[in-house]
Amino acid sequence: RIREKRCTSHHSSSELLQHRRTRSLLVRNESLEDEFVKAKAAVESDTEFWDKMQAEWEELARRNWLEDSEGQPQSSPSVSPGEQVYRFNTKNPYREWSNAFAVGQERARDGDLNTAVLLLEAAILQDPQDAEAWQVLGMTQAENENEQAAIVSLQRCLELRPNNLQALMALAVSFTNNGKQHEACDALRGWISHNPRYKHLVPEHRGPPTPARSELQDVLPLFQDAALLNLDCVDPDLQTGLGVLFNLSSDFNKAVEAFTAALSVRPQDYLLWNRLGATLANGSRSEEAVDAYTRALELQPGFIRSRYNLGISCIHLGAHREAVNNFLTALNQQRRSQRCTHQQMSANIWAALRVAVSMLDRPELFQAASVGDLDLLIRAFDVDA
Repeated sequence: RIREKRCTSHHSSSELLQHRRTRSLLVRNESLEDEFVKAKAAVESDTEFWDKMQAEWEELARRNWLEDSEGQPQSSPSVSPGEQVYRFNTKNPYREWSNAFAVGQERARDGDLNTAVLLLEAAILQDPQDAEAWQVLGMTQAENENEQAAIVSLQRCLELRPNNLQALMALAVSFTNNGKQHEACDALRGWISHNPRYKHLVPEHRGPPTPARSELQDVLPLFQDAALLNLDCVDPDLQTGLGVLFNLSSDFNKAVEAFTAALSVRPQDYLLWNRLGATLANGSRSEEAVDAYTRALELQPGFIRSRYNLGISCIHLGAHREAVNNFLTALNQQRRSQRCTHQQMSANIWAALRVAVSMLDRPELFQAASVGDLDLLIRAFDVDA
């Protein structure tokens, strides 16, 4: 899909001239220019929630989030081979806490996501077979703008408990975020196959999709048939799955209808508000997306993913300073959590921040963003620390 026209349609001619001047400054530094082009290309895909990020960014985010803070591989005799794909923090202050899981859930609810991750990791290191802890860790990592770690955690949960419907739905969303349509559809097929209300709709034997028929075309009708069983009520989980599938097929209006239906049952679900916002943004409805993200953040102020998405929509609306403020707030929230290093802060947020700063024609601040000087930027933009 072509995004450039939609992105620049919100800009005045003076803003475009400013942007061109900024680019001319960047040309003098080839490495910064390369980074700028990659970052801008990703921002123009609207929101990471539904579109592929640059492959280089995904790899960078994976390294930053899954490796320990000193960059050394972690090995533990208490961790089974299936878990070694997840790199635990080697200096976890909660490693011996007996109630790590319960406190981790509480911190996640409070929006202190990095501390929640450390507590949940501690709980898993104490009991590597705790499927629920893996599930909550995966969903927390996703909220904290750490998709690859979320996928690893949710897959481990499903190895231990294949019929975990919450984990299957969360995994489908995470695969969608990473642009993995086949894997997302596979997870959604698993969700409906394990759901007692709908599993009878899934054929017992099926061959692989033909070249003329995609996995998406196989799974979407199953969810539509399931929806026909609920004409007198709304199943919010089923509607969430439909929303994901309609996003994958770029039918954003139907996806909006599905998420709105789910919200009619769960109006306090900040995850659903964020998904609605991302869908509206991809459907060229950025103003409405801002309202949905704002509602998500009213319900959960520590929701890093929604704060990031709000910043992206601000860029599309030409509100570059507001975008910068949102990205800085998200990064500061991540850093504020105990033992969160610069490497643990989302590479995607830093990249989007650099794009937003570049559009303000402040080269000195773009340099600060390039070297990760968060304190200088917070002072410059008067963001609450």
